[in-house]
Amino acid sequence: DTTPSPSSRGLTDDEILAHASSEKRTILTRDTELAQRADDVVLLTARDVEDQLHELATIGYDLTLRPRLSRCGACNGRIESLSSDVVVPEYAPDPSEKDCWQCLRCEQIFWKGSHWDDVEATLERVQSSYN
Repeated sequence: DTTPSPSSRGLTDDEILAHASSEKRTILTRDTELAQRADDVVLLTARDVEDQLHELATIGYDLTLRPRLSRCGACNGRIESLSSDVVVPEYAPDPSEKDCWQCLRCEQIFWKGSHWDDVEATLERVQSSYN
């Protein structure tokens, strides 16, 4: 599982390192100074997302898209399936017609839509260029 960048939440490098250490996480970064200080780190060199994904595939990271969400992309909270009778905001599809999930922490609602298809296509491109 991943967690959003602590630096995007205004944490210092020292706080990022402590967070990664306490949760036994690998830091993915383009920041060479941070990478030099980390125990478990992957230093990405590419700026383009597909190129970064290719870098990860090259060093053995599994880029397979899981069929079901487990973590929130916004806050890394756990995701839970919504029952078909749950009332959702207007922007979300009806859970009785489409599988939906909700973050237990921030309450964001997710479903497999066009963004899911785009991510899947991107990962397939990266994996086919790697193999």
